Amino acid sequence: MGTGLLFFCLTILVGVGLGQSQFMVYNTSQSIVPGKLNVHLVAHTHDDVGWLKTVDQYYVGSNNSIQGACVENVLDSLIPVLLADKNRKFIYVEQAFFQRWWRRQSEAMQNIVKQLVNSGQLEFINGGMCMHDEAATHYIDMIDQTTLGHWFIKKEFDVTPRIGWQIDPFGHSAVQAYLLGAEVGFDSFFYGRIDYQDRAKRKIEKSLEVVWRGSKSLGSSAQIFAGAFPVNYEPPPGGFYFEVNDPSAFILQDDISLFDYNVQERVNDFVSAAVAQANITRTNHVMFTMGTDFKYQYANSWFKQMDKFIHYVNLDGRVNALYSTPSIYTDAKYAANESWPVKTNDFFPYADRENAYWTGYFTSRPAVKRYVRIMSGYYLAARQLEFFKGRSKSGSNTDSLADALAIAQHHDAVTGTEKQHVANDYAKRLSIGYEEAEEVVASSLAYLVEPASSSGSGKPITKFQQCPLLNISYCPSSEVNLSQGKNLVVVVYNSLGWKRKDVIRIPVIDENVIVYDSEGKEIESQLLPLTDTYVSLRNYHVKAYLGETPVQTPKYWLAFAVAVPPLGFSSYTISTSKKPVGVSSTRSSAHTFQTSDTSTIEVGQGNLKLTLSADKGKFSNYVNKRSLVEETVKQAYGFYTAYNGTNDKAPQNSGAYIFRPNGTFLIKPEGEASLTVFRGPVVDEVHQQINSYIHQVTRLHKGEEHVEVEYIVGPIPIDDGTGKDVVTHITTAVNSNKTFYTDSNGRDFIERIRDYRTDWDLKVNQPVAGNYYPINLGIYLQDEEKEFSVLVDRSVGGSSIVDGQIELMLHRRILLDDSRGVAEALNETVCILDKCKGLIILGKLYYRFDPLGEGAKWRRSFGQEIYSPLLFAFTEQEGNNWINSHVSTFSAIDSSYSLPDNVAIITLQELEDEKVLLRLAHLYEIGEDKDLSVLTNVELKKLFPTKKIGKVTETSLSANQERTEMEKKRLPWKVEGSSENEAKIARGQPVDPTTLVVELAPMEIRTFLIDFVPNPVPSILDA
Repeated sequence: MGTGLLFFCLTILVGVGLGQSQFMVYNTSQSIVPGKLNVHLVAHTHDDVGWLKTVDQYYVGSNNSIQGACVENVLDSLIPVLLADKNRKFIYVEQAFFQRWWRRQSEAMQNIVKQLVNSGQLEFINGGMCMHDEAATHYIDMIDQTTLGHWFIKKEFDVTPRIGWQIDPFGHSAVQAYLLGAEVGFDSFFYGRIDYQDRAKRKIEKSLEVVWRGSKSLGSSAQIFAGAFPVNYEPPPGGFYFEVNDPSAFILQDDISLFDYNVQERVNDFVSAAVAQANITRTNHVMFTMGTDFKYQYANSWFKQMDKFIHYVNLDGRVNALYSTPSIYTDAKYAANESWPVKTNDFFPYADRENAYWTGYFTSRPAVKRYVRIMSGYYLAARQLEFFKGRSKSGSNTDSLADALAIAQHHDAVTGTEKQHVANDYAKRLSIGYEEAEEVVASSLAYLVEPASSSGSGKPITKFQQCPLLNISYCPSSEVNLSQGKNLVVVVYNSLGWKRKDVIRIPVIDENVIVYDSEGKEIESQLLPLTDTYVSLRNYHVKAYLGETPVQTPKYWLAFAVAVPPLGFSSYTISTSKKPVGVSSTRSSAHTFQTSDTSTIEVGQGNLKLTLSADKGKFSNYVNKRSLVEETVKQAYGFYTAYNGTNDKAPQNSGAYIFRPNGTFLIKPEGEASLTVFRGPVVDEVHQQINSYIHQVTRLHKGEEHVEVEYIVGPIPIDDGTGKDVVTHITTAVNSNKTFYTDSNGRDFIERIRDYRTDWDLKVNQPVAGNYYPINLGIYLQDEEKEFSVLVDRSVGGSSIVDGQIELMLHRRILLDDSRGVAEALNETVCILDKCKGLIILGKLYYRFDPLGEGAKWRRSFGQEIYSPLLFAFTEQEGNNWINSHVSTFSAIDSSYSLPDNVAIITLQELEDEKVLLRLAHLYEIGEDKDLSVLTNVELKKLFPTKKIGKVTETSLSANQERTEMEKKRLPWKVEGSSENEAKIARGQPVDPTTLVVELAPMEIRTFLIDFVPNPVPSILDA
């Protein structure tokens, strides 16, 4: 080393050593500066309510060998750092976690937190129990989980969240924007995941931020300002992570007495990031999302750095940095008086790069998806029954099920993208919640069936049992011996607001049975054999789930038609027939056909008939005599092999999130296949063993004009070392011209065009996966003459890959991880002791043809029946005295009234303060049906005939503020190309307190809190 260089180095070292270190006070008080680029630093943590660990493991910080994350640490460390500087701000989202923390705090700490909330330092954003998914969720579940969180925030803090914050769900729905955004009173809505091609175009056009009109029916009346982030919900590029011990942290080091002093370098980095974002954003405001998954476990490490950046960036003067929140940012955007691009429809499907479409999770874990859907419908009915009886202040209630369902809507829960042990935890919570709600249902029905004077003490004595495992043909309550003079009473409850006719089926032991209705009249019934396929399914899963082998196996399904009044029940009595053998329930006739047989088979007894070609095992002709529709229809099964991209230059496997097929294969019947036809007075069935792991039953119920298909799929074979996605194809002659329609969260239907996107020129790299969409209610095709609709019983992925054909993915078994974080293959199994086999799925789909313009009636009305199935409860009775000693039929509404065909009650719930929450939903969109897409009325006096209504208050969708106040606060955003002459959107008028009639416009949901006058008239049972 030369002498001069050595002297220079020594001089620098001496200079550094002599530098004066001093305590720094950072100026963080900056607010918005007009005329400058304002950089809003939004401190946040994204806390998954279960994913790699369970919700409770994430909260307490256990099981850290999987992931080092502890939400309790986040919240514990957050409060002191906010108290240390009144300018610091933080937002929090997931109330499932916050409630766990809150109830363990002292009164003193709770008061401190309330002060932080009141001052705006701590702001609740989104405010639901979780950040729900937007593809696999039903709109009723989305509303319910959001409401739970909003109520907690209102009760404890008396505030209403202003901002939607859906930063991690894998694509974004129209229903989220208009219903869970504008209709809950949000001023804006921010989200993270849109297609990489769409994002690139929006950056160029400066259209990442838009005014989103998600509903064509509600239009501008339910629009919301919405913004997608430039990359994701993490800090901007340039090293702005500050989690303690994070290897990527690139701190601002401002102590001149230490090495690596870098203030100007880091200020330059900050300004560069701000300018880069400003170049793709309108107005002089940009947001830096300062945080990501489970960050701020030591909150001081983040705030210390942000203090420094705000201080030094503002001294630099090129841009203005400030602590902010999405609310402050939204107000700044609004104040800019900008006109924004309009967004319609949704952001599905989502791909984060080429060959990486997140469309597999639309179907992943189909059993979890079905369980969530069943529990959702059950929760709706249980709350109604709880209201009719009166909410218990000390006994069982529906709260546990509400909480379990809320958590299950999380975007790594119902999606099927969690680890297996976490999926088990969600199912366990639902099971526990169901058990308590089951007690509510049983006690409520007992209260309703017993005359007021029957038990003296007022406590009902009837014991009702239910059958949560009826899906595997297991129902001990109906599998009883009736030979000793006992009768089986089945109470069938209808949670819909209109009279309902349906066919129910229960397993029974004795074939010599007869069924009586609520008036004691014998009704037509039919016995269908419990086939070997179903017996095997039953025995295996009872052993797996209950740890025991069933004592006996029923021989038959007993099927009979029921008629149930709105919001009410009918009772049916099953007894041993005293008539000669053969005069009781009709045994189904059975005919078996081989595939070598060339005959055709016709099934169906009413207007609808299907013709089957025995040799091909496929239906070929569909005839509806009433609607004069005659069409060809064929159903087949196939599978896609899962792509293994491990050795590719850009590796991308198929997995729990990603659907990436590597070839498609038609499943053909194996060997000399046969099909069996059962016919009877109630239902015709065709049973087909498609191959070794697919079984199908096709049903036509008497009087119905749709086809029901029940499928059993699994275990999907993996002996070849390849994962598979099993699909069904239903092929018709509909000239669909690349166009099909899928629902948005069970609500609006959206037009889809194959290989096309409305917002950008699509570059097709995955012609199957890139055309898949989430389906919660159904999918349909149409041409100039007819419509073909398929409805589903749970969330699935589907498409129309070929004109005239609908494709649904039913089951998945994948052997590789797709590198999106879960680090586990989607290979579900069911085990008995240590012997496991692949998961078997039992599900249903329904299809129907209609003349053009007439299909919506079936999709909407029957779709409600799928979501809200009839609820059964069983009890045994000595002798034949049920009708004389019990209330055999009941309806909560006026006997002369039922809801209009275009309205559903989606919430009827008694609250803790004895108010009643009522939500009414118009089921039709504008122009969807010539008769039912109209303004309609609901008469509250007839809905509650035995109660006197004292006050009706209309609220926001989540019932945390009055509707009038919400509308006063709504920000009227300007949009590009709008004019003052835009047609006014029809909405229902305010409720007249005298007439108490609710108006509903197409697609409108109205929410009310109702106060009843105490004890105005006799009990509901005495009416």
